Order: sequence, then C-alpha cells, then structure tokens
Amino acid sequence: MTKNHTRGLWSGVAELLAAWRFRYRTRHELSLWSERDLHDLGLSRSDIAAEIDKPFWRA
Repeated sequence: MTKNHTRGLWSGVAELLAAWRFRYRTRHELSLWSERDLHDLGLSRSDIAAEIDKPFWRA
C-alpha cells in the first residue's frame, strides 16, 4: 500500500467517524425537543422515536 492510499484510508475513516458522531449528537438533540418544536416542523414524537432508535451507523 502506498502512502497516498494509507492517507486516503485514514481520511475516509475520520470522515466516517465524524458522520457517526454527528448522527449520534443530532439524534440526541432531537430527543430533547419540545412538542411545540416538533409540531412546528410537522413531526410527531413517534417520528422522532423512530429516528432515535436507529443505531448511530445507520443513516
């Protein structure tokens, strides 16, 4: 494996970890929203529950 491939591999791993962390954080934040906030976006608590129940690696 060349240095460029290794660098690309680690860059890809870093991007994947960042995406997982972003999903985890945003799903946690959704769980804290009020009913009014959800209503303003046209979402229900069950919509949010379905999203929160997803593992962090699933989009």
